[in-house]
This record gives sequence, C-alpha cells and structure tokens, in this order.
Amino acid sequence: MNNLKLTAAILMSIATLGQSAPLFSHHDKQVDELLAQMTLEEKIGQMVQVDSAALQNKDDVGKYALGSVLSGGNSDPDTNNTAQGWLTFVTEFQKQALKARLKIPLLYGIDAVHGHNNIDGATVFPHHIGLGATHDPKLVERAERVTAEEVAGTGIRWAFAPCVTVPQDAHWGRTYEGFSDQPELVSQLGAAAVRGLQGKKLSADPTSVLACAKHFIGDGGTTNGIDQGNTVCDVETLRRLYLPPYRAAIKAGVGSIMVSYSSWNGEKMHRHKYLLTDILKNELGFRGFLVSDWAAIDQISPDYKQDIEQSINAGLDMIMIPNGPDKPNNYVEFITDLKALVEEGKVPAARIDDAVRRILRIKFQMGLFDSTATDPELNLEIGSQAHRAVARECVRESLVLLKNTRHVLPLSHKIEHLVVVGVGADDLGMQCGGWTVDWQGRRGAVTSGGTTLLTAIRQAVSVSSEVTYSPDASNLTNADAIIAVVGEPPYAEMKGDRTDLNLSAEDVTLLARAKASGLPLVTVVFSGRPLAWDQALADSDAFVAAWLPGTEGQGMADVLFGDFEFTGRMPRR
Repeated sequence: MNNLKLTAAILMSIATLGQSAPLFSHHDKQVDELLAQMTLEEKIGQMVQVDSAALQNKDDVGKYALGSVLSGGNSDPDTNNTAQGWLTFVTEFQKQALKARLKIPLLYGIDAVHGHNNIDGATVFPHHIGLGATHDPKLVERAERVTAEEVAGTGIRWAFAPCVTVPQDAHWGRTYEGFSDQPELVSQLGAAAVRGLQGKKLSADPTSVLACAKHFIGDGGTTNGIDQGNTVCDVETLRRLYLPPYRAAIKAGVGSIMVSYSSWNGEKMHRHKYLLTDILKNELGFRGFLVSDWAAIDQISPDYKQDIEQSINAGLDMIMIPNGPDKPNNYVEFITDLKALVEEGKVPAARIDDAVRRILRIKFQMGLFDSTATDPELNLEIGSQAHRAVARECVRESLVLLKNTRHVLPLSHKIEHLVVVGVGADDLGMQCGGWTVDWQGRRGAVTSGGTTLLTAIRQAVSVSSEVTYSPDASNLTNADAIIAVVGEPPYAEMKGDRTDLNLSAEDVTLLARAKASGLPLVTVVFSGRPLAWDQALADSDAFVAAWLPGTEGQGMADVLFGDFEFTGRMPRR
C-alpha cells in the first residue's frame, strides 16, 4: 500500500512538473552569464521602454542601454508611413542598441491590434469583437499569423495583442477590443491569437512575434464602463470572470502581459503586488515579463519616484514611458530615480535582477542575440492579396444576421437597381474603426489598398445592374432594394466611452426615410459594440451586425449576395 502511495505521489509530481514546466528556462545559463556582466544602470535600462517620438536623440538607445522602443498610436515615421519606411525607421533604433557596450538587442513594440494597423496599406482585420462573432479559433489563429508576418516585415517583433479583456458594459469605449463578454470564448480565442502571433512557440523564427496579453486584470468590468476606472467585485468574481483568459494565454506560451490602467476595489493595478506577483507570477507560473501601459504608473500618485518604487516592487518588469527629457516623468528621470531607490534599499537588487532576467530570457528565446535581420520578402508581402484573402474570410464569418424577412437576403447579383445609402457605405475609416493608422482612427480613406462596402457591392453585381449611391437617402427612385449603412464613427480608448448606446439622430432619420419608401430595406451596422438598435431592427427587412470589419469590404458583399452563408453568432450574451 505504501509503495502504491509513493508511486502515485511520484506520478502526480511528474504530472504537476509537466504542467508547470518553466517556459524559456533553457536560456537561463546565457541570461545569468549576461546579467553578471551588467552594471546597475544597464540593468535598469533594460526595464525601460520609450516611445519613439520621445527619443529626440536616437543615440539615447545605446547611451542608456534601453531595452525597448515602441511606436504609440500616433508615433509613425515622420514622412514615410509605408512598409519600407517603417522597416528603415525601426532598423535605425536597433542599430543604436547594438552599438552599446553589451550589444543587447532591442525589442520594438507596436499596437498591432487588428492587423499591422499603424501601417498605410497593411491588411486590417475585423476588431476583436468581430473575430469573437466567428467563434472560430482556427480562423483567429490564421488572422494573427498574417498579422505576425506583416509586423515582422517591418522589423518589429512585439505586438501589444491580443486583448483578452472580458467586457461587461458596452458603454466602455474599448468594448470592441474584447472577443466576448464570456470568459470561455475569450480564453479560447485569446490562446489562438497567442499561437498565431508567436507560432507554436515563441522562437527565433523571423515571423515569431512576441504576443502581449492585456490588460491585466478586470479592465472590462469597471463601474459604468468608464475607461481606466474601478472594477468593484470580490476575488471569487475576479477569478471566475477575468482570470481564465490569462491562464489560457500563459498555457499557450505568451511571453509578455500588459497591466491595466484600471483599479480593483480602489487600488491601482500597477501597484497591486497581490495580483501581479502572488497570482500572476507565482500562482499561474507566468515566466515572461510584465509591461506597464502608456505612462500608467504616473497615475499611482503625484510623486513619480514613489510611483516607480511601488510599481517595480509590485512586479512590473518594464515601464512604458512616452516622455522625453523635455517633459516631466521622462525616461532619464526614471533611470535616475530607480537607481537611487536601489541604492537606498527601497527596491531590492533581487527585484531588478528578476525583472531583467525575464526580459533577457525572452530576447534569447526569440533569437535576437543571433540576428535582428528582417526577411525582405516579408516586407513585400504586407497588404498582399493572400493576406487580404484571410481578412476577407474573417469578415464573412463575423457577420451576424439578426433579421431577414420577405426573403430579402441574399440579394441577386443581377438585381436591376440597388440604392446604397448612408455615409458609412463609402467610408473606409468608419468601416475599420479606431486603431487604424491613427490612434483614434479617422473618417474617409484612412489607409490604401482597402475596399469599402460600396465598392465591393459595385464589384459584386452584374454589368447590367445599376447601383446608385445616395448618402442621405434623398434619391430612392425606381429602386428594387435599399442597403442602408449606419453606425459609429471611429474612436479608441479614453474617447470612446458613451453614456447612451443609441444610433445617431442622423442614422435614425436616414432609416426612417428609407423605410418610408416601402422598398425592401437591408440595414448594415458598423459598430464596436451592440447598440440600442431595436427600432432600426423593427424598421428593416434584413438587419446585419457587421461590427468593425476592417479593410476587406468584399467579405460583406460575399454574404449579402449569397456566395457564402451567414455563419456569425453574437459574441455577447
């Protein structure tokens, strides 16, 4: 009996070890050898991530041994926002890093949240809410694989994605960044996204891009959906609703996690040692590194040095700093203050070593010490037809048909006269939403290479069909059917919160005019969240939730004209 117990205990220990085997640990010898050569200043430099626009002098990358540079939502190359322009831009920063004493390569990061969306001409996928409507992990993985290839094609190997938030209140302006309000679906699709970005595992493969699960934790549960607000719940609810996607991402091998601006029961996440260290690192066994959000530690208190002390001791490994030396709370100040905190004994040297070890471990895992070169073929493939075909498939599978009376859909390719109304029908910026070239996105021809729904409709019908575009629905004469395109203008975090979820007065007027014609009415809604569309639904013969589908308008035409069936399902209860 004792032998049986012993055998069972051994098997259980082996199983437990197998489940929690430390990721990236086979590089620890290399990491420790490098760590032993580093000065305190060089170690702290690795913990710093600076926005490219704040680096007025690129030499500072090598001078301060910076570990990372990022391009924020509006930090593009000044004059050449093209695939080649970005590759040249990023490579210059990497060259500076390799001039430093220890030649530690740089990790360049970017918000590639629905494709490589900062780059003009890149493939822009549906936002996460649209991908959530596909309920298709394999398709999500394929989409993120394309994203990884396009990101890597500009010399960048770190994407601040996927967002594995679980939004509970659609008033929140980041609702579209979440796959679903259901933790099970978010977990499933978030893990698929990690695999798509990193590959089967994070590696030296030049298309393996470091994923970043965000924003830890509870950002989708803030009171009244207020961005950067306070999530009020007990620990059991936090664990049940918001923790599972992180557990799934860690199991999938995610190498970095970004911490949320928000608070939990009044305490800022960026100083929350229990959640960052005790739960995430110790309990869940996360072996990658934690990065802050944009200037997020500044919100802890009015005292920047105190913010640094509390955030690093809580478990932050890398701090995202958007400010240069000409502004307060800048990267030089951070380095000076953190060095002083270590010398004063307020931040243990062991905490610094742990943070740097985690960062270096990832850099070794990615093969950056061997090569930071970019395959020129990857650059040429950015926005290619093969990549757009995957995005088009994502659009097809993301459309949710909420109503179809009078058998209006599918429309006939040979329809005699179709009228398209609504400014959104020919507005690529509205079709893509926020985080498209600009941080908040913008109206109109926001990026090159995409296809609006109006253009896609004109391509889908026969040469004998007439398609009339009447943005305000003032010309509906002699039509056989109407497609009305309504929805939200582009927005992103901070500016996207809403106090109501109604369609705009202009959209209501447009739909009323279209309904009054008595013609069959198909309504397509571009939105980053479910809206209060009950009246619009009642007034329409067919109603399609298209979310924020991205650049490939043909994916919508494919389904509206019956080449493919509607398969999307609501991503939210």
